[in-house]
Amino acid sequence: MWPDSEETQKLLQSAGEGDPQAINHLMERHRQSLRRMVQLRLDRALAGRVDASDVVQDVLIEANTRLDDFVRDGSMPFHLWLRQLAKDRIIDMHRRHRGAQRRSVDREEPMVAGANLDRSAFDRIAGLEDPELTPAAASIRRELESRFLNALDQLQEDDREIVMMRHYEHLSNSDVATTLGLSPAAAGMRYLRALRKLRSVLGEQASGA
Repeated sequence: MWPDSEETQKLLQSAGEGDPQAINHLMERHRQSLRRMVQLRLDRALAGRVDASDVVQDVLIEANTRLDDFVRDGSMPFHLWLRQLAKDRIIDMHRRHRGAQRRSVDREEPMVAGANLDRSAFDRIAGLEDPELTPAAASIRRELESRFLNALDQLQEDDREIVMMRHYEHLSNSDVATTLGLSPAAAGMRYLRALRKLRSVLGEQASGA
């Protein structure tokens, strides 16, 4: 989902030397990945009022403004830094929009897709559509994906988030560890526990079918 890190490092080096073309290329090559990440995490009510592309544009403008600080610090990969800027902006937007509706912050939905994201949109973001599938095969695939997403909805927020990060954002275990502030071993164990819980829920669905 995220662009090649080696090319990103070359662009960051040139950007740090003040090359405006490298800066523009760096931002543009991350735009689509960032947009998919934002789409996954805008809840349905907010997505009806806010375009994911506008959120991405705001994030890229902020990243451009703060790029020198990031290059000097260099404590995390560029795509994880962009992802964190986007996550912070989405959380802030959720607070402001829910506050405008006079809803308590304590009642906000978790910032994961879960039941809030339209399934067809989820399919597009996750790359699940396949025009070469026969209608029957496509129907079976949609049914299996629906079961998976329904099971995902039933997980606790932390478990659901790590599955989303690994399977829909295609973040590596190292990336997940950095994002969550865990050791790689701890991140791997959390992911395995989440998968076991997901498998258990899927098993319960199958037995109840």
